[in-house]
Amino acid sequence: MATTYRDAGVDIDEGDRLVDLIKPLARPTLRPEVLAGIGGFGGLFALDVKKYRNPVLVSGTDGVGTKLKLAFQTGRHDTVGIDLVAMSVNDVVVTGAEPLFFLDYFATGRLRAEEAALVVKGIAEGCRQAGCALIGGETAELPGFYADGEYDLAGFAVGVVERDLILDGRGVRPGDALLGVASTGLHSNGYSLARKVLLERYALDDRPPELSGRTLAETLLEPTRIYARDVLALTERLPVRAVAHITGGGLPGNVPRNLPDGTRARVRAGTWEIPAIFGLIEREGGVPRDEMYRTFNMGLGLVIALPSTAADEARALLSARGLKSWIVGAVEAGTGEATCEVDG
Repeated sequence: MATTYRDAGVDIDEGDRLVDLIKPLARPTLRPEVLAGIGGFGGLFALDVKKYRNPVLVSGTDGVGTKLKLAFQTGRHDTVGIDLVAMSVNDVVVTGAEPLFFLDYFATGRLRAEEAALVVKGIAEGCRQAGCALIGGETAELPGFYADGEYDLAGFAVGVVERDLILDGRGVRPGDALLGVASTGLHSNGYSLARKVLLERYALDDRPPELSGRTLAETLLEPTRIYARDVLALTERLPVRAVAHITGGGLPGNVPRNLPDGTRARVRAGTWEIPAIFGLIEREGGVPRDEMYRTFNMGLGLVIALPSTAADEARALLSARGLKSWIVGAVEAGTGEATCEVDG
């Protein structure tokens, strides 16, 4: 009796069907520079070098982490793709770069084309929000490698910035203001701790009073904010000196990454709105405050360093774009490597 690849757990026809489902999702994200996108051996992107004096390419890669477990538990697969794009694109844009294109990697034990297409629908929406093209990716069916009904996601983004406009923090000075920009919740970090604390006490469809009528699942699956267009709008108009994307490591671990040695960031707790989900985690888990700040973004997706004279204008510009922001601290003179301290 003949044995086929399908008998071993890999369905080539299902993979082909997924490609057909993906193509119309990716098409609206394409930019004029895209020569060939989904379906080929590689995505082709023709950078118009005449637009730049001295272009530098910037790349970033990331995944979604254990937030995916919530997608599996709830059967909601249409938003984790936004998270995937956000985690890479936000890392790219804080260098001052415009995101150009994105590629994803989707791996599962058994491919279900409709489910995978929902994931890619979210990826395409993330690319639309970021202004970058979804030009390719890889779907891997690995029977026996993943638990039934589970998958993993990874991806990377590429952007471009003029060499003399790179935001590397070299221009940061003591006295600069630190502007905190609101997150949409946990984004895609700290979910191992959040799940351990909350799912021992609540069901995903519970509505803890702190969450103002939302279920725990709705709150935890809130997509990561994509800040690409917001940061570019700021850098076009104002003398932004550094931007930190607040991911794993929280404020203490991320703010210093774009500050020069000999400085420290002083962040004042209580100067911004902390979403209720963080208080719920802290209370229910007895999580120490310093652990909260080292694990979660605590309501700040970005921290921007800029001259104090430009802070109010920056807040007004972000507000016009639908983003809350607060002056959360300042840059001070320090000694040795850059640090970030959260007071209070």
